[in-house]
Amino acid sequence: MKKIVLFFLMGLLVLTACKKSPVLQDEELMELITFMSGSFSSQEQSALDTNYYDIRLEMIPIWPENAEAEWLYVEQAVAWSLDKPYRQRVYRLIRLDNSSFESAVYTLDSPQRFAGAWRDDNPLSGLTPDSLVKREGCTILLKHQGDVFIGSTVEKQCQSSLRGASYATSEVRVEADVLTSWDRGFDADDTHVWGAERGPYVFKKIPRR
Repeated sequence: MKKIVLFFLMGLLVLTACKKSPVLQDEELMELITFMSGSFSSQEQSALDTNYYDIRLEMIPIWPENAEAEWLYVEQAVAWSLDKPYRQRVYRLIRLDNSSFESAVYTLDSPQRFAGAWRDDNPLSGLTPDSLVKREGCTILLKHQGDVFIGSTVEKQCQSSLRGASYATSEVRVEADVLTSWDRGFDADDTHVWGAERGPYVFKKIPRR
C-alpha cells in the first residue's frame, strides 16, 4: 500500500513540474520579465525636451503561483503626482513561438484603490485573473532580437475613444535598463489626436523607491 501511495505522489510531482516547466524553464521569457520589472523614469528625456513629461513607471511581477503565464502589475504617474497614477494595468506575458512573445493588457475595476500596490510584498494578492477585463485588440506582440525585445499592437485593432480617437497604437522596445514606449491615438481618418508627436518616451531604469 505504501508503495502505491509513494508512486502516486511521485507521479503527481512530475505532473506538477510539467505544468510549471514551460514558464519556469523559459529563459528568454524570464529575461523579458527581468527587463520589464522595476522602477523607470523619463526625467532625463523631459529635461532635454520639454515636449515630454517626467513620467514614472512601476512594473512588478505578481501571482508567482500562476504556472501558466507571467503577470506584471503596472502603474504610470507624472512625477509631481505619484500617488495618483493615470494608468494602472496588468500584463499577462506568454511565449508564442521560438522568438515571439505576447503581452496581453488587462484593466482593473476601481483601479485607484490599488495605487501604490507595487510597494507591497505580495501585490494584488487579493485578486485573481478572472477579476480583470482584457483590452481586446491591445495585446503587444514582441520579437526577441539579439539583446532587445521589440514589439507593437496590431494595426488598428486596439480601440480607443480618448480625446476623439478611434483606435490606439503602442510601440515598445525593451532592453536591460531602458524601456522605450510610444502610445498614440488616431481618429477615424487616421489623424493623430493624442500621444507624443516627436517620438517615443524613453524610460531609464532607476533604483526602486
